[in-house]
Amino acid sequence: MTLISQIVEQARLAARALAEFGGGLFNPTVRLGITGLSRAGKTVFITALVHGLMRGGRFPVFEPLASGRIAAVRLAPQPHDAVPRFDYENHARTLVDERRWPESTRQISELRLLIDYQSQNGALRTLTLDIVDYPGEWLLDLPLLGKSYEQWSAECIAQGRHGARSGLAGSWLAHLVTIDPLAPADEGVAIEAARLFTAYLQACRDERYAMSLLPPGRFLMPGDLAGSPALTFAPLELPEGAEPPHGSLSVMMRRRYDSYREVVVQPFFREHFARLDRQIVLVDTLAALNAGPDAVRDLQGALVSILDCFRIGRGGMFSALFRPRASKILFAATKADHLHHSAHDRLEAILAQMVAGAIAQAGFEGAEVDVIALAAVRATREGHVRGEGGTLPSIIGFPAPDETAGGETFDGRSEVAVFPGDLPADAGALFEPGSHAFRGLTAGCGHDTDFRFVRFRPPQLEQISEGLPALPHIRLDRAMQFLFGDRLQ
Repeated sequence: MTLISQIVEQARLAARALAEFGGGLFNPTVRLGITGLSRAGKTVFITALVHGLMRGGRFPVFEPLASGRIAAVRLAPQPHDAVPRFDYENHARTLVDERRWPESTRQISELRLLIDYQSQNGALRTLTLDIVDYPGEWLLDLPLLGKSYEQWSAECIAQGRHGARSGLAGSWLAHLVTIDPLAPADEGVAIEAARLFTAYLQACRDERYAMSLLPPGRFLMPGDLAGSPALTFAPLELPEGAEPPHGSLSVMMRRRYDSYREVVVQPFFREHFARLDRQIVLVDTLAALNAGPDAVRDLQGALVSILDCFRIGRGGMFSALFRPRASKILFAATKADHLHHSAHDRLEAILAQMVAGAIAQAGFEGAEVDVIALAAVRATREGHVRGEGGTLPSIIGFPAPDETAGGETFDGRSEVAVFPGDLPADAGALFEPGSHAFRGLTAGCGHDTDFRFVRFRPPQLEQISEGLPALPHIRLDRAMQFLFGDRLQ
């Protein structure tokens, strides 16, 4: 992008930012970003939030609704012609009628809600809530804006040689040593390197390993960029101090990396991320615990990168207009219904420990940050089962088809009671070097892990009125109160 085109683009964005600010003085608007890492439950969260608002769900902690100040909530036409609409209606029917979890987020989408409410001084007003749904993998791309190709390559190679990743990166790393980065550019070499690197990232995301820090995100979700030069690059091991000659493989890879940042990452940052007012990051903490200590450490590294995203653009020309403006960030440990309520505080404490460590590493400040354990749709109920040591607090539900526990494989039609195990009372013990909090070995090595959480189908709901019934939840109302309850005052 030339200097003149950059100035023109900055002027256009500045005009839009000022127009949005002026409009917000008279017609309050909240742009709420909802993201999370793979299978964290973004689609379910949005569906449950919208459904609960529109049909008056049981949200005692969400003060504007609990106090009766919300008069009506309705869907508005999609505000942006170039952004897909979040398919709320089909997702709700999938949850309730088919008792299936909706498909995961694969691209950005939006939904606009208009909330008519009475302010605390008695005035009648309307809040526009713009919900922006986007894959967490896109969020983890944003730190690439501050890294050169050489820095990114060195980080990827170092990660691939460490811990559980080393076994998954074997084919890619073995091929890497056969590549001469100073040799003439060769499309076939680039394609094969990108293929093996992508296969390594896909293996890391497998639930047996549950790695979280996996940029570039479009390598896992290519969409219409599949096969394009913007996705046909990979890290190279560059000789220290060497200056790659013009026309070399290294120069071509660097150019494509830079194109990825300019064509893919920067537009997402400018058009969507930098305009968010509030942000929730959904985290499948239980999946990391299932996979073992390497996955837990990797998840904390991902949280550091996420917090780094909110510092991008804080210096330079027009920084006040284009830096991320999110004033509240909520990290949510999802699937709390997979645990007995007596363990919810421990789940929240584990994520809080990760977030606190990430804040310290990222040197983050400037936004209010909170942590919560929740289930946007509660799939289980609670009970007790008798074991050798007495009565155990358990959860009861319908395990998803092909889920296994205690040597049994479930068909999705039978209700069972499951004791999910105990989380450590001391969350910090999970992160201490040489800790015994994980007694077993990581998954994927042919051994059991210390924690094993079964996935359940959506609940059976009783139809008590016209339309879709209300969805049960755990602390969804607390999340809503934190994220936009203050804007309904």
